[in-house]
Amino acid sequence: MNDIAWRFAPSLIDEALRRALPASELPEETLKPEPDARGHAPDSQSAPCADSCPSRGAQTATDERAALHQAMNYAVFGGGKRLRSQLALEAAGIVGGDTALEKALPAACAIELIHAYSLVHDDLPAMDNADTRRGRPSCHRQFGEAVAILAGDALLTMAFEVLAGDVILAGDAEPDESPLVNARVDAASLLRVIRLVAQAAGEAGMVGGQAIDIAWSNVSANAQQGARLGDTSVSGESLTRMHAMKTGALIRVAAEAGAVLGGGTMQQIRALRDYGAHLGRAFQLTDDLLDATGDPHRTGKAATDSANGKATAPQVFGLAQTVQLAREASEAAVAALEDFGAQADTLRQLARFVAQREK
Repeated sequence: MNDIAWRFAPSLIDEALRRALPASELPEETLKPEPDARGHAPDSQSAPCADSCPSRGAQTATDERAALHQAMNYAVFGGGKRLRSQLALEAAGIVGGDTALEKALPAACAIELIHAYSLVHDDLPAMDNADTRRGRPSCHRQFGEAVAILAGDALLTMAFEVLAGDVILAGDAEPDESPLVNARVDAASLLRVIRLVAQAAGEAGMVGGQAIDIAWSNVSANAQQGARLGDTSVSGESLTRMHAMKTGALIRVAAEAGAVLGGGTMQQIRALRDYGAHLGRAFQLTDDLLDATGDPHRTGKAATDSANGKATAPQVFGLAQTVQLAREASEAAVAALEDFGAQADTLRQLARFVAQREK
């Protein structure tokens, strides 16, 4: 990811997230994001839209919420790729130019918060039972299950607060303030994005896909215990549908939301939505390949999906076909950008990276 020529410095996302999250007493080295390949480092002076997300940075937790705030920061600043948030900004920039950054940054941060919450809950003993995430203790191992659950809950709800933060009702505005903060986004577009993100994150998207995954895992566990369950095989079609919900929905909506907020035409929005859908498929297929063949020291995950009895692409399709399917999904993502010129080259680069990554 560090080699991708993003339109906007990844440090802008980290700076905005730091402003949105409550202050934490975790050691600075635990939370400090690394510079990207261009040497961009978090710097509020270099972020023209540092105020695009609500700021809680000055609120130091001195009460019983301190552990909650620490866990929230720990989950968000854990060395992630920022793929979804960068995708939202890049899509906005493709259709709206550099001025689209201020319009799309809150949505990019919101999607990143949702992704962080999902990983916290994914790692819990009742879900994937993972002790590590990105090479360090998972959130519940670091702070305990109760705090980790609450941290995930807080990140999810904060996401929609951040996403809707641009809108101030006219009756709440001070006399010298605009009903829309800096008039960055029209209310109709913002409401549309809120609905899209909610659908992608909820039972029709990510959470629904997780429910299917758990149901299959329970069937697998019961079958191993000798229960009579009939035909428990997972078809390629059903696995593809689950992947599109569990992983693909949030990646797809990142591209779509960025296109909407950037002011794209219906054709542009549809093309970037299709790109996101294919990218999400390539990402999950590659994730399954890494689960089967990757080095845990590089992937940062000790527990594997196959060890947890989960259905994976290599189990259903075989390793060789999974590699081919990931390549085809990557190529389909690139093809979806055919109506865009050189301004979409970064997304073309991203599609190829996703199918070739090693972690």
